[in-house]
Amino acid sequence: MVGADKRIEENDAPARVAVDVGIDETLDLDQAVIVALGCNDKGAWSSCREALEAALARFRSEGIDVVARSGWWSSLAWPDPSDPPFLNGVAIVRTDHDPHALMATLGRIEDAFGRRRSVRNAPRTLDLDLIAYGRLSGDLEGLILPHPRAAERRFVMGPIAEIAPDWVHPTDGRKALDLAVSASVGRDAHAI
Repeated sequence: MVGADKRIEENDAPARVAVDVGIDETLDLDQAVIVALGCNDKGAWSSCREALEAALARFRSEGIDVVARSGWWSSLAWPDPSDPPFLNGVAIVRTDHDPHALMATLGRIEDAFGRRRSVRNAPRTLDLDLIAYGRLSGDLEGLILPHPRAAERRFVMGPIAEIAPDWVHPTDGRKALDLAVSASVGRDAHAI
């Protein structure tokens, strides 16, 4: 992971069109479904890392198969850095859920992990965001894809660049590695 972070800083990603996901096939990045995970309130878990690992483990029982995942990244809370720091990561998944059903499933998982929606940007026991669903883009009946602020967040683009540096943002047109370098929010985010 240190090497990946170094590549992000140096912007020297290898050229490739598919990601070896460690199983018997490669993943077409144009079809990638990407979910971001975050936590800065461990809740009932011993740590945010344990909560995030448990969330990933829960995906399969909810019809979401993780085919690639980043390591964990640490960053100050945003927009209030006095809140507990965040642990973030991403997963590329396969699912039969359509985008709306996937969002509903992610919401159920958040609820099961004690997520409370009180104040915007308050500390979270679990935050699951649908970053991209293949090349879909636009307002899909209230669901905006790709995630409207993901491209400006290093704590999202850094983990994506770690596992799929050549993934191209569906509307921005830049690669994940380039977005990680230029992201303006969460500049302190780093792989741990």
